Amino acid sequence: MLVVHGVLLVAVLGTVTVEVVHGFSSHYTHTIVTDLSEEGPEYARAAAQRPAGQTMEAFSRGYLETHVLAGGHLLVVGLRGQAILASAGAGALASRPTVAGWVVAPPLRSELRDVAVGTSRYLVLASPIRTTGGSTVGVLVAAASLAGLAAQRDQVLLLAAGEAVVAVAAGLLSSFLVMRRLLHTVGAVTEAAVAASVGDLGGRLGGAPGEGGAGDEVGRLRAAFDQMRERIAAGLDAQRQLLSDVSHQLRTPLTVARGHLEVLARNPAPERAEMVETTARVIAELEGMSVLVDRLLLLGRSFAPDFVEAAPVALRAFMGDLFAAARVLAERGWALAAVPDVVVVVDGPKLRGALLNLVDNAVKATGTGDGIELGARCATEVAFWVTDTGSGIAAAAQGEVFGRFRRSGSSGRQGTGLGLAIVEAVAEAHGGRVGLHSVEGRGTTVEIVLPGSCLRPGGVGSEDDDG
Repeated sequence: MLVVHGVLLVAVLGTVTVEVVHGFSSHYTHTIVTDLSEEGPEYARAAAQRPAGQTMEAFSRGYLETHVLAGGHLLVVGLRGQAILASAGAGALASRPTVAGWVVAPPLRSELRDVAVGTSRYLVLASPIRTTGGSTVGVLVAAASLAGLAAQRDQVLLLAAGEAVVAVAAGLLSSFLVMRRLLHTVGAVTEAAVAASVGDLGGRLGGAPGEGGAGDEVGRLRAAFDQMRERIAAGLDAQRQLLSDVSHQLRTPLTVARGHLEVLARNPAPERAEMVETTARVIAELEGMSVLVDRLLLLGRSFAPDFVEAAPVALRAFMGDLFAAARVLAERGWALAAVPDVVVVVDGPKLRGALLNLVDNAVKATGTGDGIELGARCATEVAFWVTDTGSGIAAAAQGEVFGRFRRSGSSGRQGTGLGLAIVEAVAEAHGGRVGLHSVEGRGTTVEIVLPGSCLRPGGVGSEDDDG
């Protein structure tokens, strides 16, 4: 990665350096050409103002002697039929065949060339000399040495190349430090993943000093991996606990059923009544196991993304149907609180099953003279509740009642111990939560609280409403 990055940096900065030098050379050459282009018009203006009767040769001699040239500039005047005249230091240039050719055949328009004089090179601009009548009588050659360009271009190249080297070094160093930090974390994640593949889910990656905070990408990678590993560890622990609990829960009915069947088998001639009683008890135990397995399957599916199939439900009709189903379960003082006439978007069957679990728990915790109230309310959230005036739950046990196979003291050994766990799973699948308020000896209230996003604006009456 460093080599590729270095090659890319060298290529980019090399291209930039070449473009900088080329741009400098172009600008320098343009400046020279602009200066040389001014020599022709200036000579022509002076020639037009020369004294009457003065020949062009005499004027040109005087002009070359008095005219001030910029440093490194040369001037040559070649008139037809006359000797070639040159400014100070321009003799070598005047003797070049190119200049002699221009004197013999002056160009029709200004002509720019690069001419070598010994070891030096000059940029030469040849302009025709015309009389006031428009006839061409000679050529004016203005030249500028390119030695300054070469020297300054070398300086610019050296400076740009030095800056490029520094930039490449800084880029490679910073890349090395960043990649070393990143690859250190990636290596740690890889080692942790390999360890996790063989069952080692302990420890955390954390953050080494100088490796950045949790707010950057590397920190978030470490945190995300730690969270993933913690969730996997928690899931495996829960799985092991679930398998342990399931084996314990299934062992009891299996043992009971087997015991009844063994007693029946030891009797060589069992009576019909005994066979019927044994069969009924075995079937009852198997039915209990079937209910337990169904509830475990429901809890297992609650982790799937598509567990909840939400649809619009008319809340008042939903609660009325739930109340009608609940009041036939036992002889209690049943009551339904006022329900707002709104539409909620929920999974109606699963929510109904969760609320019936709460009703079933309330029935088990109450007697004939106790009351059970159902209700729902809507504000910033949507809440469903079941309140009873039964025996309540001890404060010490309230934190455990939502665990799997946990039973409150009020319900004894009845049920599977999965009802409240299912209620909590349904609520969380809807993005909500479960609340519990209980006073031992005075009753219990359990709420399923769903987010306000489940409440659909517009009330009831839409064509797609159900319930």
